Order: sequence, then structure tokens, then C-alpha cells
Amino acid sequence: MYKIILFYKYVYIDDPKMERDLQFELCQRLGLKGRGIVANEGINCTFEGTSEACGEYMATMSADPRFADVHWKISDGTLDGTAFPRLSVKVRPEIVSLHLGNDEDINPNEITGKHLKPADLQKWYEEGEEFHIVDMRNDYELKVGKFEGTIFPELNNFRDLKKNLKKIENLKNKKVLTVCTGGVRCEKASGLLVREGFKDVYQLDGGIVSYMEQFPGKDFKGSLYVFDKRNTMHFDDPEAHEIIGKCDKCGVPSEHYVNCANLFCHDHFICCEDCLESNPPNHKSGGVAYCNWKCNIKWKLYLLKKNFLKKFA
Repeated sequence: MYKIILFYKYVYIDDPKMERDLQFELCQRLGLKGRGIVANEGINCTFEGTSEACGEYMATMSADPRFADVHWKISDGTLDGTAFPRLSVKVRPEIVSLHLGNDEDINPNEITGKHLKPADLQKWYEEGEEFHIVDMRNDYELKVGKFEGTIFPELNNFRDLKKNLKKIENLKNKKVLTVCTGGVRCEKASGLLVREGFKDVYQLDGGIVSYMEQFPGKDFKGSLYVFDKRNTMHFDDPEAHEIIGKCDKCGVPSEHYVNCANLFCHDHFICCEDCLESNPPNHKSGGVAYCNWKCNIKWKLYLLKKNFLKKFA
């Protein structure tokens, strides 16, 4: 089985293009596939490879003083190394897209929430500490897994956070813990809360994946959404695993994600295998689904029109 490594680091990178090229060459040499983003503010990457290749990558990165204290998240990948279709490392303005603009951007090295270790969160639960978890992930991610009592500011995209802060204004004087997949979004999200006047702000160190790994099956219900071929992951006993996701079509428990087959929509949603529309046997997905009946009709009419015009062209 292959391994997947996830990490980020907010650190000033003078030449993101050069760092991008170095990252790409290193990953290519080690046979890693996945996604990397490099910006002046830092680096954010998820790669899959053999245990040996991942180990060499982490050793090489840790030898660089800028990345010596990186918090590595390591999980089981796919059996054949196909979690990602290719290797992509890109230069971007931000390593997570909060889109506050240059004048209002958050630098986590200057302002961010207090880091709370997973063991300390577990202690909060055990001791009945009064706190409020605010999930900074996108809406479709929460459908398959979340902490009990999660408060969600209704984010279709992370960049919606600033305009949606009014939805959690009642928490300004409460103890707030922000959570996200691996921790990178919470660095800026918790910093934004601090800057906007929230008095007692924490962020889950290492993200939800770190908590699930240390305390499988506790407090976080369901599975963690991940941005690769696996779609979801969990660490608890498969036989005791609780599925909280529901098929958007029929409502049965499911963690099976699809994209709307109308390519002009491509919305991401849960659809169980039984609700997929059948395709020819050689179709790689085994079936398609539409997020609603309008998308179904619009796409099929588009295909009819396209085939008609092609026939008489």
C-alpha cells in the first residue's frame, strides 16, 4: 500500500517559482504524485508515493531549516498509487484561498488562534469544558463527517468566511475552536476571528485528521472528506464505523460522492450506487447522476442538440 503525506508551512518564500521547480523535480525523482501550492506566504502539499519515497521526501524537506518543524500528516493511500492522476505543483497568490486582498490578508505568523493539541481537546471533552467548535470546511465536506455540536458558518467556499462571520457573531465572547481537514485553513480563519474581535480563539493543531488518528471513533462522527481519489477516510473499526452521510437522491446512508453529470454544473454531492444512472459497460464511472432534475433535462437536451448539429453539419 502507498502512503499519503499532507503538510503545510507558513514561511516567507522569496522566490516561489524557484521553490515550485525544486519541489516538482524532487517529487518527480521520487515518483510522487499529488498537488502542491507554493506562494510567498508558504507551501501547502499533499503527495502520494511508496513508503520509501515519502520517507525520503520528508527527510529532504526536514533538512531545510525553513521546514524543520513541519507537522507531517501521514495516512494510508491507495493500493496502486492512484489517489492522484498526476503530479501538479503550482505557484499561487495564497496557499489557501481566503481572498481577503493584500491590504486585509492574514499572516498567521503575526496573528492566529492558539494551537490546541488533539490530546487537550480530548481533555476538554472529558472534563466538560464549555467551548464551541466552528468548522471552516466547505459545506459538502461536512456531509460525511463532523464533530458533535459543530457550528457551521455555511461556507460554499472558504472565501465566503469574511461575509459569513455575522452568522457566528454570538460567539465573540465565547471559547471558540476552529477546525478543518489538516489545519491550514484554520491558521488564517482563526486569525481572522481574532482580528474581528473574537475574544478566545483556538485552532485544532494538525486539523481533524490528527484528532481522528489519535482518537478514532471519538467525538468526530462519520468520515473525513479528502481531496483525492479516496474521497473519504476514517481510522475507527470498519465494523463499528458510523456513516452519517446520506444520499441526496434517496436518503439512504452513503459516503459515495459524484459530480453532477451536467458539465455546466458539475456540483459535488452524495449519491449512492443504486441511484446512479447506468452507462455503457465500458464507462469508467459505472454510472452518472445529476444534482437535480433540471440539470438532467438541460444536459440531455444539450447532447441531443449537439448530436443533431453534428449529424447535419
